[in-house]
Amino acid sequence: MRLQALAGDGGPRGIFDELSKREVRRAALTAVAVPGYQVPFGSREMPVARGWGSGGLQVTLALVGPEDRLKVIDQGEDGGVNAANLRRLITGHVGCAEVTDTGKASVIQSRHRIPETRLRADQVLVLQVPVPEPLRAVEHDAREQRRMHAEADYSRMWVGLYEDLVRNGVVTRSAGYPCLVDGRYLISPTPIPRFDVPKLDMADHLTLFGAGREKRIYAVPPHTRVEPLVFEDVPFQVEHTPGAACRHCGSAGSYLVEVPRTDGSVEWVCSDTDHCARSRTEET
Repeated sequence: MRLQALAGDGGPRGIFDELSKREVRRAALTAVAVPGYQVPFGSREMPVARGWGSGGLQVTLALVGPEDRLKVIDQGEDGGVNAANLRRLITGHVGCAEVTDTGKASVIQSRHRIPETRLRADQVLVLQVPVPEPLRAVEHDAREQRRMHAEADYSRMWVGLYEDLVRNGVVTRSAGYPCLVDGRYLISPTPIPRFDVPKLDMADHLTLFGAGREKRIYAVPPHTRVEPLVFEDVPFQVEHTPGAACRHCGSAGSYLVEVPRTDGSVEWVCSDTDHCARSRTEET
C-alpha cells in the first residue's frame, strides 16, 4: 500500500498551501482507516472552473510529490481538455513528471473512468466526485442521510432499485451505481460506468475519492470488498453491446463508446486511449 505518500511533504508551496495539504492528508488517512465513510474536510477554492473536479485536484496536490509520475485522464482519454489542463496545472505546481502509460504512473487522477490496465499496489487512483452522497436519490434531508449511514439503514435504496426493476424490467441505473464497501458503508463510486465497478473489488491499489464542492473525501483501501447492490435473482450486469468492437484495436472486452459517422451510423472505440494504443502496438 502506498500510504506513506499521505504522510509526506507533498512538494513545494504554490496554488495549494502546506496547511491545506496536511488537512487533506489527515482526512484521506481517516478515510482509509474507515473504508467508505465520507470524511469532511476544509475544501479550498481552486483555480479551475466548476465541474473540473476541484476535490480530485486537491487530493492529488496533497498526495503527489516531485518524484511521482502523474497520469490524468478524462473519460479514459489522456488528450481531453480537462485532462490536459489539470495535468499541466499539477505538474507545473509540483514539478513531477507526466506520463500517459498507465503502467508507468504512480498517481492517476481520473474523471469517470478506471483504467483498463489492472493497477498495482504501488499506484494510487484519485477519482473526481461531483455528488458523493449515494442516498440523495432516495432521501433529500441531510440529517436523515447521516442517520441512515450511521445505522446502515439502506432499505430505501433497495426499494428504489426494486421499483426501477419493476418499471423497466432491468435496473437502469448505470453511472454511479451504489456499492457497499467492506460490508458496511454505501458509496457512490462516482459516475464511472457499471463496467468499472468490479475493478474496485479486492483491488491491489488505493482509491481515493475527492468531492470539492461538498467537502468530502472517502476511500477504498487495497484488498477491500466492494459489492454493488444486487438482488439474489437478478445478477449484476455491466454495459455490453453484442457484436461491438473497437475500430482501432478490435477489442470487444474493453469499455467502448459510440462515435457517430457521417452516414448516420455509429462505430465503436475504446474509451481508454492508452489501453487502445498499447493493444495496437502488441498486435504489430
